[in-house]
Amino acid sequence: MKYTFIHGHSHTFHIQLMRKALGVARSGYYGGCKRGGTPSLRRRQQAVLDQRVAEVFQRRRGRSGAPRLVLDLIDDGLSVNRKSVAASLQRQGLRAKAARKFKATTNSRHSLPVAPNLLEQDFTAKAPNQKWVGDITYLATSEGWRGADRSLLAKSDRMGHG
Repeated sequence: MKYTFIHGHSHTFHIQLMRKALGVARSGYYGGCKRGGTPSLRRRQQAVLDQRVAEVFQRRRGRSGAPRLVLDLIDDGLSVNRKSVAASLQRQGLRAKAARKFKATTNSRHSLPVAPNLLEQDFTAKAPNQKWVGDITYLATSEGWRGADRSLLAKSDRMGHG
């Protein structure tokens, strides 16, 4: 891309000044001119590697970094090392997401009184207004976490069943 730009503007600006401004080595620019604008062998190999790395990265749902991707690529028959895969990930802007750790939110080991389980998972009622159940759901809001409680009458005709 840089080589094409330099070549296209060579009649307006000095090639040496454009090379320095764009950070292009003299040998790189003239090697590109010699190839006729086609990418070098190294760039073509990088493009193939980038494509394969992106495929394996997506297959792993973006959860794996270079060490694990190397093992998958080797299993697929590609000879790669960790540094080349890491460089490919960096070129493509791909970064592995760490799996979210499980966090237990219930503390069952306490000496506080616990209400007895009167229903024992039997939610059937013979008449209306006999059994009520409740639930507290925490919702994330712009002001922080807020609790929303729900009370339900455990009677089959009130619940929409029969």
